[in-house]
Amino acid sequence: MSRLALALAVLGVLAGGGAVATSVGAGTDGAAPRPAPAPRDDDRAILHALSRLTFGPRPADLERVRALGLQAWIERQLRPETIDDAATERALADLASLRMSIPEALRAYPRPDPRMREKLESGQLTRQDMLEMYPPEKRPARLTAELQAAKVLRAVTGERQLHEVMVDFWFNHFNVFAGKGDVRWYVAAYERDAIRPRALGKFPDLVRATARHPAMLFYLDNWLSAREDFVVAAGPNRGRRAGLNENYARELMELHTLGVDGGYTQKDVREVARAFTGWSIERPQAVGRFVFRPAMHDTGEKVVLGQRLRVLGGAADGERVLDILTHHPSTARFVATKLARRFVADTPPSALVERVAATYTRTDGDVKAMLRTIVEAPEFWSEDAYRAKVKTPLEFVASAVRALSASVDARGAFELARASAEVGQPLYQAEPPTGYRDTAEAWVNTGALLARMNFALALVSGRYASVGVDLGPLVAGADRRQPAAVLDRLLAALVVQPTPETRAVLAEQLSNPRITRLTPDDRGPADTDVARLAALVIGSPEFQRR
Repeated sequence: MSRLALALAVLGVLAGGGAVATSVGAGTDGAAPRPAPAPRDDDRAILHALSRLTFGPRPADLERVRALGLQAWIERQLRPETIDDAATERALADLASLRMSIPEALRAYPRPDPRMREKLESGQLTRQDMLEMYPPEKRPARLTAELQAAKVLRAVTGERQLHEVMVDFWFNHFNVFAGKGDVRWYVAAYERDAIRPRALGKFPDLVRATARHPAMLFYLDNWLSAREDFVVAAGPNRGRRAGLNENYARELMELHTLGVDGGYTQKDVREVARAFTGWSIERPQAVGRFVFRPAMHDTGEKVVLGQRLRVLGGAADGERVLDILTHHPSTARFVATKLARRFVADTPPSALVERVAATYTRTDGDVKAMLRTIVEAPEFWSEDAYRAKVKTPLEFVASAVRALSASVDARGAFELARASAEVGQPLYQAEPPTGYRDTAEAWVNTGALLARMNFALALVSGRYASVGVDLGPLVAGADRRQPAAVLDRLLAALVVQPTPETRAVLAEQLSNPRITRLTPDDRGPADTDVARLAALVIGSPEFQRR
């Protein structure tokens, strides 16, 4: 069977027979089940928690959590400041741009001089001259590449796994596209300063921090939004009329807070846009920080969701809007739904959503409290929720590397970031404000699964030079003359608790000459190609899920 045929078989298992649960019911009587504590000593529960609250279990993680206790491990992950992650921080030290302020990044990675291209085309400058004057490691593209490598490095080697999962979750929620204009210079500071410190904090604080950050202001064009009769008084655009831009106002309500069905109108969008006029960026290509420009602000009265904002409110108009939106019941439900979708099922159970929303309201959007509500819920631990989610490409790449206990440094992280892009998810490159989707249909198709299998084969075959993979410990003691024995050992190590369906799909490959290393005329014992068989296990239906 070819890799394409196997991808089709995997697709059939993933899409058919209820193999992937997309919703979790509330019970036969329709009533919400009572929250219950998570099982403490159940390996299946530990594996489920590791699959949902991390980027995938490593071979020794099951034993570690068993020794610590599942509840204690979860609480520890909810307090990342108590977890030593020095090894990851040392590896990140090679990525210098992560620590730069926006002005430092703008100076260290300058825009290309347009005259350089003219000289190159006219022959006044050779390509070698250009490389010496403007080396690749000093070009703006390096900023995004280092940030991508850092995300992969933290996902693969970091000990503060739940925190990293939530940083990824919130970046996607408050998505900005690194490829848009000046955002390239802002995005590392955006994640570092606006999202990372608040990933397990209060949701209203996340909204405020992202609203004021130059990355969001530039990405959704709010830095240019002004009162209707505003005329630029100085600079190269002197005399140009500016006007209201509704991009941020619309996405703030539709994607960041209330949700598309949150009860707002087009009039509310316009009023919110008016409230944020003057929220801008100081010298975007030199300083790049938030500034409020009173001359651009619409000082008139505004009414948002039935609440009046006073005349001459200034910058406080925007702050008042954020307060209104983050304390609205629709925001509580919207955030609860997204969290339940990420951690439980593509179509999250309504009873759980309501309980998480109630926690949001009671705690002023405390993320830790909402996560506790989820992991204490019977829906989270239900049979239907077990391996019900399909991994995103980033999750697939990271989980494969973690499952193999591969060694990764910053150079390897660059390679794996490129692999994530090849599998379908170029990091920080989602152009629409919706970010990347968190449901199966976005990732389950034949082409995507074939790309995942190709990655798996490249990984186990050592084609990523800076990612160290040693398959020996995974099959230690298995007789390589018996392909079935090698398969069982790999399934136990990489999948841990495989289903009969998964083993059946893979068992069909055991007579393949490329697995047995035998031709039809060979009479001797098989010599199992462990790398190829390991790649098939990583590409299997079971490994696609978390």
